[in-house]
Amino acid sequence: SGRPVSFMVVFNTPSPLSKISWVNRLHLAKIAQREENTPGWDCAEDDDKTKAPFWCPLLACRLPVSSSKTQPPKLEAALHVPAQCTLLGFCAASTSLPQGYLWVTSGGDCPSQGQVEIFSLNRTTPRIVKSIQLGAPALCLEYVIGPTIEAKETEEVQHAAKIANTICVGLQNGNILVYGSIDTAAQCLLTFSSPEGCPVLCLKHSVSFLFAGLSNGKVSVYRRKPGESLWDLESCRLVTLGSAPVCTLLTLEDAVWASCANRVTVIQGLSLHTQSFEAHPNPAASVSHMVRSGGGVWMAFSQGSSIHLFHTETLEHLQEINISTRSVHLTPGQNTVRVTSLLICQGLLWVGTAQGIILTFPVPTLEGIPKITGKGMTSLNAHCGPVDFLVPTFSTLSPDMLKRDSLCNGSDQGSEGEDEERATRKDDAPGDMNGGVGGGETARRSDTSQDSAPYTSEGSLSGEEKSKGVLLQYRLRSTLQLPGKRLTAKPDQELAIGSPDSPEHSPEDGSIYELSEDPDVWVRGRPTGWDKEGQGRRNKVTSAAIFSGGRGYRRIGERPSVANCMDSSESTLLVWQLPLTLTP
Repeated sequence: SGRPVSFMVVFNTPSPLSKISWVNRLHLAKIAQREENTPGWDCAEDDDKTKAPFWCPLLACRLPVSSSKTQPPKLEAALHVPAQCTLLGFCAASTSLPQGYLWVTSGGDCPSQGQVEIFSLNRTTPRIVKSIQLGAPALCLEYVIGPTIEAKETEEVQHAAKIANTICVGLQNGNILVYGSIDTAAQCLLTFSSPEGCPVLCLKHSVSFLFAGLSNGKVSVYRRKPGESLWDLESCRLVTLGSAPVCTLLTLEDAVWASCANRVTVIQGLSLHTQSFEAHPNPAASVSHMVRSGGGVWMAFSQGSSIHLFHTETLEHLQEINISTRSVHLTPGQNTVRVTSLLICQGLLWVGTAQGIILTFPVPTLEGIPKITGKGMTSLNAHCGPVDFLVPTFSTLSPDMLKRDSLCNGSDQGSEGEDEERATRKDDAPGDMNGGVGGGETARRSDTSQDSAPYTSEGSLSGEEKSKGVLLQYRLRSTLQLPGKRLTAKPDQELAIGSPDSPEHSPEDGSIYELSEDPDVWVRGRPTGWDKEGQGRRNKVTSAAIFSGGRGYRRIGERPSVANCMDSSESTLLVWQLPLTLTP
């Protein structure tokens, strides 16, 4: 008849982990088809291969930081705050960004104005849910995980547990603000000033100490109050490194690496014993960024286009990489490339530049020396100005949650429709495809009488039902107009008989169009995924995304459009989504 055909197909997966991985791969495959990701990355060493492989980060979305009509302020720092409770099941989490909240700080030309924008990452697209006005530009952020406290029924311990995780904000006027980290309920718990009121350029913490890098070349060290999450202001001690500003800090266990000019000083938190070494031969090349990977630390400098690798124990210089050779062919005429941000995430070293270009280099993920041996790639999606920051976001689903989510879905689906399903049960296998013919009608099959999984008095499934798994249901639509081999259940011999140009199509022709949003289709099936004791395999599913901040957005190698030119001064976030990772 030539009319479109729509029907539903059920896929039987062996375990919840395979289900979430499969759905995530499908979601990323859709994102990879967008214009900004075709291609999304360029490899300088491969002249004829500009399309990046599938495992490369994919640009998921871009969004403005502020809706203000005035001149947008400069972005300073960003920080991911994990959600205090799980808001999504593992099915929805497979296609969503990591849950939680993103804090983005900015400051204007006026020294008495600053703000923090809080983005919610718990929806399909991040959105601003709260804005905090500050008395000065915020220059740095630090997420502090509170100490582990044993459960006691005292009011002090209960109060300390509520404010266990905090966020420290360093201001240009020398103040340090401590906020409670309970989703968007950002309550200021403590305010104190740095010695001499010097601007706080960077903040880092260890288990017992808070380190603040100041603009006068000193580091202030605060000890944590016993049994509390807040810091003891009376314990403040100063460590003088030099006369140049302390640009960046990096914590390694209970010590901190602090940069001052072209030198780096290792400060032991308990004894304040120091050991320094020269990171660059040029005194004018200050160490601006440091990130750790395994047994090494990568450093970037305020001058030059090279990044250096140092050993964490011997402090020996191990490797030097010139990033300008990776991007010069994409931006002709720009001979000077300067690094403005660094990040290590899931085996990739991310490098942001003053030209708005982002590069990645593969580094070993195991403990050891993270030397760069692979080819670097350049993102074809860039900012119009310097990359102000690169921030990772993570969200982890524990094995207990995977098991509980799967079992609860099955129990709910079975109990609600048990009678109806038994009445309409068919003899088809759950993993088979069935289709309906008609003008866009959807044919469904209720073949889930086994989904009613009764719980025992201990709250677990009976032994007969423990081996139940998960079913996937997807809506399929006819896509004969698309190139490539048709998706069909017919043998190849039958396909050869018919004419390939025939306008007629069979009920099973089609391809995956979209994941069904109907929660009723998330039902349990027969696969096994549990061990002998009925416990799920001890795997964790981690979703990750990278946020970059800077002015505007542009595509490298393309002429800027009118829209891009108009938004070139607007503070913008670019969001890259990474594949899910399974860790034991």
